[in-house]
Amino acid sequence: MLVLGIDPGIAITGYGIIKQKNSRNEVLDFGYIKTKANSELPDRLIKIHDELYNLIKKYKPDAVAVEQIFFNKNAKTAFIVGQARGIVVFTAAECGLQVFEYTPLQVKQAVAGYGRASKYQVQQMTTALLGLKETPKPDDAADALAIAICHINNYRMSQLLKKV
Repeated sequence: MLVLGIDPGIAITGYGIIKQKNSRNEVLDFGYIKTKANSELPDRLIKIHDELYNLIKKYKPDAVAVEQIFFNKNAKTAFIVGQARGIVVFTAAECGLQVFEYTPLQVKQAVAGYGRASKYQVQQMTTALLGLKETPKPDDAADALAIAICHINNYRMSQLLKKV
């Protein structure tokens, strides 16, 4: 299984691509899509779409896992990030891929084993679980890899439960 994890954002959208085979996870790629702050919103959304579309066509993932948005203070920021997230979901659907959504709590539990783990703990566990020599940068890329791990773990568990 090949999973594309996405940490959506308007300024930076992190991505991580993990291949899972025989209970082993291999990182194929990770990075980010960066948009210019002085660009118009439609142009920023188009850039996210185009670069994500190219990633999907290059790697041909089986699924896309995306983090759900959680903001409790700034509605304006949540709205703008929600638009970037919408572009992610649209692009995946446009390419015929199923999108799986995970809360930050689910991602933390899947990677660190604790739903209130710090960002640092999640990054350290992501690095260890994937056998990387150093923590992926920027944080958005590390988060995207953690989201992909979360999906792989959830998928594996659902397959095990089907056998019971």
